[in-house]
Amino acid sequence: MTGTGSDPGTPATAAATGTPAGPGGSGGPLRVALVGYGLAGSVFHAPLITATEGLTLDTVVTSNPERQEQARAEFGDGLRFAASPDDLWARADELDLVVIASPNKTHVAIATAALKAGLPVVVDKPLAGTAAEARELAALADERGLLLSVFQNRRWDNDFLTLQKLIAEGELGDVWRFESRFERWRPQPKGGWRESGDPAEIGGLLYDLGSHVVDQALVLFGPATSVYAESDIRRAGAETDDDTFIAITHESGVRSHLYVTATTAQLGPRLRVLGSQAGYVKYGLDPQEAALREGKRPTDTAEEWGVEPESLWGRVGAGESPLTGGGRPEPTLPGAYPAYYAAVAAALRDGGPNPVTAHEAAAALDVLEAARRSARDAVVVSL
Repeated sequence: MTGTGSDPGTPATAAATGTPAGPGGSGGPLRVALVGYGLAGSVFHAPLITATEGLTLDTVVTSNPERQEQARAEFGDGLRFAASPDDLWARADELDLVVIASPNKTHVAIATAALKAGLPVVVDKPLAGTAAEARELAALADERGLLLSVFQNRRWDNDFLTLQKLIAEGELGDVWRFESRFERWRPQPKGGWRESGDPAEIGGLLYDLGSHVVDQALVLFGPATSVYAESDIRRAGAETDDDTFIAITHESGVRSHLYVTATTAQLGPRLRVLGSQAGYVKYGLDPQEAALREGKRPTDTAEEWGVEPESLWGRVGAGESPLTGGGRPEPTLPGAYPAYYAAVAAALRDGGPNPVTAHEAAAALDVLEAARRSARDAVVVSL
């Protein structure tokens, strides 16, 4: 049967959002400090923050002169810089939100310091290296009455939004199996901390792309009861997992089969979802990341944001392959990454719900930790 979604945890309320006392609290834009200006900071967070009504990018934390120039060129000379997150805490009263887009191993320490400085926090996924650390952060945020949100942007992918609609409308019947793939063909490692074999870096695809596919599965079909995983290092010179499969059995009875890999020479469908009445098959990635990498912005008026061509629409049907014309084309809903920061702004200013709670992130980390253990010990792990 189709699940009802994961436990939303503790939603942000007017008493627990850390409503700012500065310009944001008195009706001005909420002042955001962005920690890190690598891929995540420059491609995702900075453009989305500046595209969100009611938010302003105040400070970028990076000691790299080239990245400072890059940020200044795009966002203007009024942008401030700090060399270290520690430089922010002395002027916490000048800020309304801290966004952490630095390497994974720094997330917990910086988020802890920000919360102790009295600042609401957004953390890029994964929130932490373990579910226990995530729950400690959640407890600290709850204790301080501050927003702690996790940037799980793939909840606003076009295919995921379309699948949510199909499930809600009963188009597939009871969902039996959910297949989700983030497959790439990168036969040569790129290096850097994301591909480091040092466990302290929290690198590898299990915690990178795996954070997305597990989060999506839990949102759609609810808590996991057991996890089985296979994880390999395939490429010469690679130090951490680059080819991983995760199987989740949900309390709802749905089985999720999730693939994250850099070693796939022929890519499979992004989604294949099989139900009692019909299935949904969708190829191709949401266009928003590519658009952001190309310098396009949600505020551009030349074209609609997140819209893909009809030729990439998925198909809904039963009994045939999409390759042979089976099923009907299903219009793909536009992707909506800007909705995340709009929800963060509403949570801070109006007490709206936290779009992604730390409690949800901890539940996903439970699954990721179980997957790591399953792959290591060749066992099915019960949760």
